Amino acid sequence: MAALLPKLLLHVEGGCVVIVSCILYQQIHGHWTLFLILLLVPDLSMLGYLVNKSVGAVCYNFVHTYSVPLLLFCLSRLLHNSSWDWLLLIWVAHIGLDRALGYGLKYPTAFKDTHLHKV
Repeated sequence: MAALLPKLLLHVEGGCVVIVSCILYQQIHGHWTLFLILLLVPDLSMLGYLVNKSVGAVCYNFVHTYSVPLLLFCLSRLLHNSSWDWLLLIWVAHIGLDRALGYGLKYPTAFKDTHLHKV
């Protein structure tokens, strides 16, 4: 049971990210129809797998790491421009949902080899 704890914590962490993203999205008065339409758009990064596994993993990981939307959020704060915050929250919610469901960052060996399955 103790060996499952890190994996479980990563799933719970993802769920918490989804919840916080949704709360913040509500607070900025985001449109929920748009949220639902765009929630799965980051999965288009899987098209990189049409080239090969390595390109697919790089494309997928770039779009499915918290680093990119959080850095863009910091940039929006520095520029005093919050016009893209709604999109960044949808992006972060997508990543959190993936983590909650057990989808992790990909290794170039195979699509199903993720950081969550190595934990």
